[in-house]
Amino acid sequence: MTTNIFISLPVEDLQKSKMFYEALGYKVNAQASSETAVCIVISDTISVMLATHAIFQTISPKPMSDAKKFCQVLLSLTCDSREEVDTLVAKAVAAGGMKAHEPEDYGFMYQSGFYDLDGHGWGLMWMDPTKAE
Repeated sequence: MTTNIFISLPVEDLQKSKMFYEALGYKVNAQASSETAVCIVISDTISVMLATHAIFQTISPKPMSDAKKFCQVLLSLTCDSREEVDTLVAKAVAAGGMKAHEPEDYGFMYQSGFYDLDGHGWGLMWMDPTKAE
């Protein structure tokens, strides 16, 4: 059986966040979305549930942290190429996000990242299969 991951993220403005992730090329799963939460499909096995603050507070008994001020988790995705890493960061910045850091090139691995509109950190990486061993 394939394991899927559903990441829940609190967002300040659900429509702006939905548009941000659509600008990166991700699709919305309308069947799993509502007026208070939107399901963003990253891949066949990864989905992100964007939830309003009010809804997110019903999901977890712990207080929400402000991702613009505190780091709670960093999310990382693999990409098919160095160019895809750079393209996704550029799309994120163009859609209102912020570049996390300059690209890092380790020869066998290339990585960069961005922060979304709410400050959630996303790392992007590509590994050269000929050098990764």
